[in-house]
Amino acid sequence: MRADHQKVIRNLNIAKGQIEGIINMIKEDRYCLDIYDQINATRAILARVNSTIMEEHLKTCVKEAILSGDDSKIDEALNAIKKGR
Repeated sequence: MRADHQKVIRNLNIAKGQIEGIINMIKEDRYCLDIYDQINATRAILARVNSTIMEEHLKTCVKEAILSGDDSKIDEALNAIKKGR
């Protein structure tokens, strides 16, 4: 992976903390919509991390493969994007 490791790990740690917070909210029987909002915030962070990783993959791995004559990485990336929908 060629994405900025520190940035990715920082965001994943934030998501991890949010998940732990969600678990505590459920244990504390907090208001449903507050839990819902926290889940959406966590999903947003994970979506950003996922986008960052795919963006760097396209800029590096796919680009290098194309320059070396290997177009298979294009289909591989497209299939991964389709699965992520």
